[in-house]
Amino acid sequence: MKKNLFFVVFCLFFLSCKKKNKIENTVSVIPLEVKVARFDKIFFETSPKDLEKVKAAFPFFFPKGNDNSVWLNKMQDPIWRELYTEVQKKYANFESVKVELESLFKHIKYYFPQTKVPKVITVISEMDYKNKVIYTDSLVIISLELYLGKNHRFYQFPNYIKQNFEERQMMPDVVSSFSSRKIAPVTDKNLLSQMIYFGKQLYLKDLLLPNYSDAEKMGYTPEQIKWCEENESYMWRYFIEKEMLYSDDQKLIPRFINAAPFSKFYLEIDNESPGQVGAWIGWQMVRSYMKNNEVPIANLLKTDAKEIFVKSKYKPKK
Repeated sequence: MKKNLFFVVFCLFFLSCKKKNKIENTVSVIPLEVKVARFDKIFFETSPKDLEKVKAAFPFFFPKGNDNSVWLNKMQDPIWRELYTEVQKKYANFESVKVELESLFKHIKYYFPQTKVPKVITVISEMDYKNKVIYTDSLVIISLELYLGKNHRFYQFPNYIKQNFEERQMMPDVVSSFSSRKIAPVTDKNLLSQMIYFGKQLYLKDLLLPNYSDAEKMGYTPEQIKWCEENESYMWRYFIEKEMLYSDDQKLIPRFINAAPFSKFYLEIDNESPGQVGAWIGWQMVRSYMKNNEVPIANLLKTDAKEIFVKSKYKPKK
């Protein structure tokens, strides 16, 4: 009996690997080149007398109503120039990031053939960590000052935020921004809907970033991923016993969905837990749903949370 079970598991694993390799081989030959404009470099290396040329090339970065003195002062401001110097130290050569972007956009093209390949523009912005990447129809804007490494002296943020200020988090952030354009917005206010929404976002990372770890996709440390895996059944039992899944209590969102130093079970385990465990469990539900149902990715992104939950047959690992 055990031998038969092992054989079945082995065959399923083999077929899964074969399918994955076939997809990756197809993705790798998609003809695609990413165009990158280093606005950060252009802006800070432009002579003040040539500012109008930069404004003509990048009009969307120069809103009307601001006098040229605003931009000229920024060009020469010692703090901005120091920040630019630090960005250049790390990203003087952008080629390795460009390779990662091309791989990502090939995967996007494979799963979403109608999607246009956007132009990538790098900037140095105001350290808005909630908008590290902005993905539009034709542009992807990446704020490089937020990828200098979590221990950089410029960062005055809590650890749970700055732990994702690493270069390796750039592609997951691009997918997060991309996913907001593809996933149907949440209309129900209950916790389950929020869990599934972010579960879909993370599942997109499974498809589009196959060489990234679960920790990188989630923005966790390896230890935080391990904690979730080891406490999955405990967390699930907690949500069920407290009847939280269909609760409209909006206080549950910051407790279990939003980025935070830890989740709030109001138990001793809180300090050990990472934030966003609700999103992590939503991810496991979506994975289970896709494993048990033959559904195109476009359909998944439009399917409502309750249907995904019911058809996922989700059972946490013990």
